[in-house]
Amino acid sequence: MTKRIRVALVEDNGGIRESLERLFSTTDDITLAGVFKDGESAVAGMEASAPDLALVDINLPGISGIDVIRQMKARLPHVQFMVLTVYDDPTRIFQALAAGATGYLLKHEDPAELISAVHDLHRGGSPMSGSVARRVVLSFHQMGDSTDAQENLTPREAEILQLLAKGYLYKEIAEKLSIGNETVRTHVRHIYDKLHVRTRTEAVIKHLKGNR
Repeated sequence: MTKRIRVALVEDNGGIRESLERLFSTTDDITLAGVFKDGESAVAGMEASAPDLALVDINLPGISGIDVIRQMKARLPHVQFMVLTVYDDPTRIFQALAAGATGYLLKHEDPAELISAVHDLHRGGSPMSGSVARRVVLSFHQMGDSTDAQENLTPREAEILQLLAKGYLYKEIAEKLSIGNETVRTHVRHIYDKLHVRTRTEAVIKHLKGNR
């Protein structure tokens, strides 16, 4: 007998959550390990549900889906996380990938595509909706080689850039490094200047591209 894929679901919209529960309940090789209505309950209960993979909405009340992924990936490194959302803007895409997501699917995808993506994720793939994959590719093409630019960063700036890439907020970076918020902002401005970027997303893209 084939072992079922254990899926955790984090979705605050009741209608969507129920639709996904019905979909997975009628799929022979998938079982719901846990269903969570918000980020807080997911962080508190996902570990006990022992999933193989988790589907996470981004726009959750309280803790965001990106924060859920970042926190749970650190605690459950073997679990694969896939974003399931309506948002396909580059900022959210790269924040989610930097936080530890290995898949990014839009909610308008056909149910059969979602099931296929779950199987792909479980096999080690990185399923993405077509428009999301295109945005990722275009973003990398639009950014020049960043290896030399990153070599100009100080050790502290490089450390902060790594934390930015993991989705940490300025306040969280300040607390983690025991420095002030304004000091973090000053370092970030220097990082932007040295990488020749204007936004956090562009800085993260250059960081990821330079470390491929």
